[in-house]
Amino acid sequence: MKLHQWSDPKIRTVWSSALKGIASSFLVVFAILPAASTRPSGGAAGQSGKNDTKSAPSLGREIRHQIAALPFYSVFDSIAFTLDGKKVTLTGQVLRPMLKRHAEEAIKSLEGVDVVVDQIEVLPNSATDDELRRGIYRAIFEDPELAPYAAQASPPIHIVVKNGSVTLEGTVKSMTDKNLAGMRASGVANVSGVKNNLNVHIGQAMGEQGQAK
Repeated sequence: MKLHQWSDPKIRTVWSSALKGIASSFLVVFAILPAASTRPSGGAAGQSGKNDTKSAPSLGREIRHQIAALPFYSVFDSIAFTLDGKKVTLTGQVLRPMLKRHAEEAIKSLEGVDVVVDQIEVLPNSATDDELRRGIYRAIFEDPELAPYAAQASPPIHIVVKNGSVTLEGTVKSMTDKNLAGMRASGVANVSGVKNNLNVHIGQAMGEQGQAK
């Protein structure tokens, strides 16, 4: 380009705009290259995911804690579980449909749980069964030998009543306590039968039971 042409204001404006565009292009390229170079080459390398190293005993303790902490979970409900890898199966009986739903949601929220199979049964409404529940509660927990279980924040003896039949679930500290609880429940009027599923743990009584494969 000749000197007299460069002195033309229009030409200077055109070249100035072109140079700015070229400079901007270089800046964009250099800004992209470092970001691309730091990106993981494989898709899996950039994934954090859940912690897959959690042990079955640790997860089992968390599940038991979640069950015991459920709102409205009482001595008249019983929820148990089995743990098979990342699959949890919930079983038992509860008085309220809401409790069944909350149990499933609480366990699903735990890290390390991928699948929850909810087999919890909602017990039918029955004024007769409600009366039996109150009578059995008094018969068991007003016994001087069994009264200490009622003083616990989460009593480990659960009383499940369905159509006059009674099932005792949970844990006690001795075989004597297990047999005594069964005898007290059987002595309540209008009880058609008692199934004593209480487990015995020497030295301690745990509120909820679980099984891990």
